[in-house]
Amino acid sequence: MHGIGKVLKAGVVVVALMSVTGCAAKIRTHGYVPPEEDLQQITPGVDTRATVEDVVGVPNASGVLNNSGYYYIESQVRHFAWQRPKVTDRQIVAITFDDAGVVDNIVTYGLEDGRVVPLTRRVTKTSDGDISFIRKLFGNIGGINLGNMLGQ
Repeated sequence: MHGIGKVLKAGVVVVALMSVTGCAAKIRTHGYVPPEEDLQQITPGVDTRATVEDVVGVPNASGVLNNSGYYYIESQVRHFAWQRPKVTDRQIVAITFDDAGVVDNIVTYGLEDGRVVPLTRRVTKTSDGDISFIRKLFGNIGGINLGNMLGQ
């Protein structure tokens, strides 16, 4: 009878450990953003779509209006138990091209409180032609307030 108690105790400990580790948060990375040293090899006004693909690879997405840009997107998503996955970080590198297919601009965007925040910019311009595409990628992250939904 004494040996069964030890086995039962060990079984309870194993089940408890499995349940605790099963609830640990997992962070997963989705997508790809080229490293800064690769982006430094691209020269606005000189490099073309083909050279960009050779240096940093094929993009995750490209601009649908006038083939205006390449977008490299990487997200960190936190998965925890039964809760809905939550995007904890997102970076977007936008490489835009002129009408001749030559690199016009390289901009890096980040996720901060659900808003698009320019992190780096290699060429200063008065406007970004495809900023609406970037804003659509970020969607309503951080814009939902549970208190407002419950009427508080």
